[in-house]
Amino acid sequence: MAIPVIIDCDPGTDDAVALLLALASPELSVLAVTVVGGNVGLRQTLPNALALVALANAAVPVHAGADRPLLGQFTSEKRVHGADGLGGVVLPPGGPAAPGVAADAIRTILRTHPEPVTLIGIGPATNLALALVTEPALAARVSQIVLMSGAWGEGNVTPAAEFNAWSDPEALAILLASGRPLVFATLDLTAQALVTPARLAAWRALGNGRCLLAACDIQASVAPLPRFGGQGGALGTPLHDPCAVAWLIRPDLFTARACSVRMDLGPGPGRGRTVIDRWDRTGDPPNATVLETLDANGFFALLGHRLAHLP
Repeated sequence: MAIPVIIDCDPGTDDAVALLLALASPELSVLAVTVVGGNVGLRQTLPNALALVALANAAVPVHAGADRPLLGQFTSEKRVHGADGLGGVVLPPGGPAAPGVAADAIRTILRTHPEPVTLIGIGPATNLALALVTEPALAARVSQIVLMSGAWGEGNVTPAAEFNAWSDPEALAILLASGRPLVFATLDLTAQALVTPARLAAWRALGNGRCLLAACDIQASVAPLPRFGGQGGALGTPLHDPCAVAWLIRPDLFTARACSVRMDLGPGPGRGRTVIDRWDRTGDPPNATVLETLDANGFFALLGHRLAHLP
């Protein structure tokens, strides 16, 4: 049976591919898409999510959520995703947002759905945290929480922190304290999912459906990063968010380790760091599953196959 999921996102170039992958996958039953300000502001992420759901011909409600973190100020990442979040790729506009704010929609689904629901978080965790902290008993209706967040090594927005975790570390701390199974696709994992010219060319060769072409154009807009370089220059850019979705569909593509994870909530340079104890140095009991390795060729083959079967 399909896994019932809510996808909380901030599209975002990599969110776009993650959403399309989820909507193309019969292993998942997408109950709702909730949207947060993250890669760009909510004024862009909400219409982006609506456009992507419409592009896939999916009858899935899309709810607007938080436009800022629980504490502090909102900060976007337009250097990677462009001012509009999709690298300047213009999609046909989607329909209207569903009524109600994201946290309310999440709570309603958790209360009423006959089965426990998996929460997929591929942006700052504000919406998910608001839903659970305002009605903690609903955590029992959460099967698991799968996140693209954090890093055990170097961050990508500060030396210590990954962007989603840094954007709202208090929200992520709430999820870690919820008592539900958590799965982390960290930067260290997603660095193994490099979009290269050869992989984009392989996708384009699979057909001319509008979703596939949009995914290719969106990813082509993201410049290769020197951090992922080889001899002669950058090799590609990591495709972060689809890793979280792919783990639910094809866990055989990944290896994983049970770890203790806690958040650095301090005001100093470590703020937003996910302190991941992969080698049991602290003796703290594991509270999360951390994905460690990825079969990248299998991952990109899965993405291409699913994207090619969308309209």
